[in-house]
Amino acid sequence: MERENKSLVKEFIFTGFSGFPDLQVPLFVFFSFMYLTILAGNIIIIVTIRHDSSLHVPMYFFLAVLSSLETCYTFTIIPNMLANLLREKATISFVGCATQMCMFLGFGCTDCMLLTVMGYDRYVSICKPLHYPVLMNQGLCTKLVVFSASTGFLFSILETIIIFTLPFCGPNKIHHFFCDMAPLLELACGRNYIGEIFIFLLCILVVFCSFLLILLSYLLILNTILKIPTTDGKRKAFSTCASHLIVVVVHFGCASIIYLRPQSRYTLNEDMFISVTYTLVTPLLNPVVYSLRNKDVQVALRKSLGRSTCARKM
Repeated sequence: MERENKSLVKEFIFTGFSGFPDLQVPLFVFFSFMYLTILAGNIIIIVTIRHDSSLHVPMYFFLAVLSSLETCYTFTIIPNMLANLLREKATISFVGCATQMCMFLGFGCTDCMLLTVMGYDRYVSICKPLHYPVLMNQGLCTKLVVFSASTGFLFSILETIIIFTLPFCGPNKIHHFFCDMAPLLELACGRNYIGEIFIFLLCILVVFCSFLLILLSYLLILNTILKIPTTDGKRKAFSTCASHLIVVVVHFGCASIIYLRPQSRYTLNEDMFISVTYTLVTPLLNPVVYSLRNKDVQVALRKSLGRSTCARKM
């Protein structure tokens, strides 16, 4: 009898943008433009690094992987969000919601770990330049990427299982524009306190510990840079880290606000704004920052454009 009284939820309804009915078409146009820019920017970086042999070094290998992750990361959320902006009823199936969450968290966790690996790469490059080719060989770089992805998706699968084994038997309106952990925990009929503590510990491990490792890398880098005698040498050393630092601050800043706080402080309006930032602004920041601040990428882009222009003229 108890099971019969609990009518299990088969689909969820997104209500994230339902409070702005007059803005849904303008938001669709604006978000579509941003999404196309994200795709174009990241694909250009991937193709440029792939075809320019001067960029076949660990730093740009990791950058190409990061751009691939950002492309996949946005693909799990934004197309569905855009379609929902034009629908009268923005729905997603139970299985579809679980899949979206698993993929989104998987790419997000992998992002955090890859940024940590990129911080380690900068540390070895600046603090141990003579050993850099040996320490950061292609085999190790590949293993670090595989480890980041496998660990990231292992964590995401565990978190998704914990949340979607909770009973969803009542309201099915998600006050968000995609399936994220906090709004789904709000809808669950029961609580799994041990599971929630486990999820919180995983979030600390992925977000906080990754950030601490990056911070340690940069403290060691700063210590080495301060020992460089010339101002020009210090500037060159720091310039190789600036782009990575900007992406790290924005990415980990948003992630810590969302996932490293008590559930009681969950508020729709704040989370909507922050979620838009890390699903649209952060993936857009990656190609913009690395293309504007990195001379090697700029030179490679100009060479690619030059070859394309010559080919058209012929």
